[in-house]
Amino acid sequence: MTAPPDLTAFRPRRNRASGPLALARAVLPPLVVGVGAVLLWEAVVVVGRIAPFVLPAPSAIWAQFLLNREVIVRVGLASGTNALVGLVVGAVLAIVAAMAASRFRLLAEMSLPVSATLNALPIIALAPILNNMFESTSSVPRRLVVAIVVFFPVFINTARGLREVNPIHRELMESYAVGGWTFTRLVRLPGALPFVFTGLRQASSLAVIAAVVSEYFGGLQDGLGSRITSAAANTAYPRAWAFVVGACLLGLVFYLVALVLERLATPWRSGGSTT
Repeated sequence: MTAPPDLTAFRPRRNRASGPLALARAVLPPLVVGVGAVLLWEAVVVVGRIAPFVLPAPSAIWAQFLLNREVIVRVGLASGTNALVGLVVGAVLAIVAAMAASRFRLLAEMSLPVSATLNALPIIALAPILNNMFESTSSVPRRLVVAIVVFFPVFINTARGLREVNPIHRELMESYAVGGWTFTRLVRLPGALPFVFTGLRQASSLAVIAAVVSEYFGGLQDGLGSRITSAAANTAYPRAWAFVVGACLLGLVFYLVALVLERLATPWRSGGSTT
């Protein structure tokens, strides 16, 4: 009798890089680089005796951050609200426009140059114009700036994803005589979710940048951008950098939320081990 075949080669192998080891490999390198960069920054400022108005030391920035943490949280919530409202409005309009462009060829040909034109609009030129169109106490101009800025990346990525349709799925829907909008809603859009979230991840950071920068040009003085300009105008540069750190943390929160939503909406792309 012959020995039974060895089936160990066909057994699923566990991913050796999973669990705490994978987390350490993903977190430690950027953490070490970041801490090293901050220490080098501190050493260069202290040893080189660089003036605070040129480049404050990280220790001075951190001291101002702790001293003004309540103000940073308050104005960060104001900027974050504007960024969130603009992001949601711009993303919804971009997804709807991409769905319409995938349905009608004429809209597809017209939408690309229009969206490219919107993307080319500079914030420094757009924000003052919108501020003059509304009351000085209105947050609508900043939210419109954010919506315009985030429209392009979400629209382009969604439109690209809507074109990536499996031919088998298309033939199946055609065999059922499914209408165009139903096909887009049931097949195109679910299949385009990875592309949609790619655009949202790009737009999440852009939303915070647009919300903060638009505050430099008048309007309601309740956000991070107005505090940065006010501190810089009063030569309080470590405090200005502390508000910049707050803006960076706000952008990081937006990006992480977009990443978590992507994992929840597309669990099949999380790269879990096969069983």
